[in-house]
Amino acid sequence: MSTNNVFESQRVLITGGTGSLGKTLVKRLLSGKNGVPEKIIIFSRDEAKQHFMRIEYLNAHSATDEVIYSNFQRKVEFRIGDVRNQDGVDEAVRDSTIVINAAALKQVPSCEYFVEESVKTNILGPCNIVRAVEKTKHVHTIIGVSTDKACKPVNAMGMTKAIQEKVFISANIHSQSRFVCVRYGNVLASRGSVVPLFHDQIRKGGPVTVTSREMTRFLLPLERAVDTIVAAVVYATKGEIFVPVVPSANVLDVAMAIIGPRKIKIEDVGIRPGEKVHEVLVSEEEVGRAESLQTDVEDDRYYVVAPALPELNSKYKYGNRSKYDLPGEYSSASLPMTFEQTIQMLEKNDLLKVEDKPQGEMLK
Repeated sequence: MSTNNVFESQRVLITGGTGSLGKTLVKRLLSGKNGVPEKIIIFSRDEAKQHFMRIEYLNAHSATDEVIYSNFQRKVEFRIGDVRNQDGVDEAVRDSTIVINAAALKQVPSCEYFVEESVKTNILGPCNIVRAVEKTKHVHTIIGVSTDKACKPVNAMGMTKAIQEKVFISANIHSQSRFVCVRYGNVLASRGSVVPLFHDQIRKGGPVTVTSREMTRFLLPLERAVDTIVAAVVYATKGEIFVPVVPSANVLDVAMAIIGPRKIKIEDVGIRPGEKVHEVLVSEEEVGRAESLQTDVEDDRYYVVAPALPELNSKYKYGNRSKYDLPGEYSSASLPMTFEQTIQMLEKNDLLKVEDKPQGEMLK
């Protein structure tokens, strides 16, 4: 299998498919870059977001995106439902061959205050998916989208995501299907991330707020997040966690880069409930089970964390993997970008320019 045809003729279910990641993933699937799926099922509970996503794609008809427009007309199906509800999950999974679980409560403060709600979505939702997969023979791959906050977690969001990883990994023991996870840091320009926040604060004339001047975060574009999912579908064996090798940055540098020459004050507001100063993608305890993987795409590199369960820790390795490549835990504090490198990354992803008005989640 290669990245060129991994989704060819597949029926792909994306839970939480109206979020930033889901929309970018759908656009990739519709482009045919990784194979043309037979069907894409968007499963989410917000009918308004589904409506606006549908209209956004239909209005994107132009000479440059005709393939995406045509594929959308033929292949995309929207379903109202909630991963918390077993019956709805059963119905959606029954029509799928690949399941990508992007449904989550992901705001750290919200999860701290509404812990039971985060448990219902981030833990019981994946449990419902596992049970649904057990009832069908069609689904061969399930991808759980996780976060750096699940590694050595200190907050409810990270703890519930860590349990999601455990739920999916353990499901492999008695399943013919392949359950794997992807784990990455802050996605640039995704809803709720620091970059849109800084843009909004600058539009309002400031101040730009930072929680700690020492804080660092892993940063990756939405397309890189999608690449990680594609790589996991192609290369992962049962129970593995795919971690993209991506840069980290000091959050203060990000704020200063976006502010640029503007006379806008930076205000320290203190660390929010449950927030870390630095994030970790591969813990010290996981290093001994981590390999390095270079895919067939240039600069597309990952750390692959093997499952701790001995029943799943296969001795078979791909030829393009290397063992013990990671000398210590993979932390955002290890080698953050310089201020100049941070500017270059934001500029490359067209995030330095602050529009007069919010542009919403465009398809670009």
